[in-house]
Amino acid sequence: MKRILFFSFIFLSAMNLRAQDSMSFHYKIYDTRTKQIVTIDKIVADVASADVLFFGEEHNDSAGHYLENKIFRALHAAYSDNIALSLEMFETDNQTPLNEYLAGQIDESRLAKDARLWSNYKDYRPMVDYAKQNHVPVIAANPPRRYVSMVSKRGMASLDSLSKEAKAFLPPLPYDTLPGRYREKFMDIMKGSPGGDNPRVYYSQCLWDAGMSYSIYRFTKQNKGKKVFHCVGGFHSAEKLGTAAQLKLRNKKLRILNIASFSDESFTNPDWSKFENLGDYVILTNPALKKTY
Repeated sequence: MKRILFFSFIFLSAMNLRAQDSMSFHYKIYDTRTKQIVTIDKIVADVASADVLFFGEEHNDSAGHYLENKIFRALHAAYSDNIALSLEMFETDNQTPLNEYLAGQIDESRLAKDARLWSNYKDYRPMVDYAKQNHVPVIAANPPRRYVSMVSKRGMASLDSLSKEAKAFLPPLPYDTLPGRYREKFMDIMKGSPGGDNPRVYYSQCLWDAGMSYSIYRFTKQNKGKKVFHCVGGFHSAEKLGTAAQLKLRNKKLRILNIASFSDESFTNPDWSKFENLGDYVILTNPALKKTY
C-alpha cells in the first residue's frame, strides 16, 4: 500500500511539473535594461530594493495570469509578512467583504454577491485564495465604478456633491488628471470610439488611476516596510504612467518596478523599438494560447 501511495505521489508530481513546463513554452520574460531573458527569481530579487511592483496584464491572457500567480507566490516565499497583494479587480467599498472572506467569516458565494466580482474572477482566485491561506493582506484598490461613471457622464465636479461617507472610498479631491504623454496615448486609443473625444471620459480614466494610487499609497504609509504587488490592466502602468505616475506624485520616494505583460507574435524575438520603454520587465506571451475568455 505504501509503495502504491509513493508511486502515485511521484506520478502526480511529474504530471504537475509537465503542466508547468508546458506553460513555459508560451512566454518569455525580458529585462528591458539588458534585453536579455530573465527568470521570475531575478524579478523577485530586484524587488528587494523596491516598494511596489506593478504587473500590467491583459485581462484575458492565460499565460499572464499564470505568471501573476507564480510571481506573487515567489514574492511571498522571499518576503513573507512583508508582502501585500493589491488588485484593480476589487473596489474600495468592497474592502470589508474582501477582508471578511480572507478571515474565513464569509464564503465565496457571499463574496461574489457583496464584492461584485469580475466575470473572470477565476483568473484571480488562485492569488486571493493563496493570500487567504497565508494571511497576506489584499488591497481592494479601485474606486467604485459608479463614481467613475458619474465623472464620465457629468464631469469631475459631480464628485463634490457626494457625502462624506462616499468620498471616503475615493482619493482626495480634486485628483490629478496627468496631462502630457498619458493623455495623448489615451486619446489616440479612444480615437473613433463613441465619446472618445469627450474629455470627461479621460477624467474618469484618471479617477481609476488616482484611486488605485491612493489605495497603494495609504497602505504603504500605514504599513512601513511592506512591499506591494499590484495587478492592473496594462495601460494603467505601461511606461510607468497612469497609476504608477499618480503614485509617484503622492510619494516620490517610493521605489517602483513595473512589468508589462501581453501577447505578441514576436515573443521569441522582440521588437525593442516598440517594447523597451514599457516597463522594467516585458513579458511576451504566445498569442496562439487560448484566452481565458
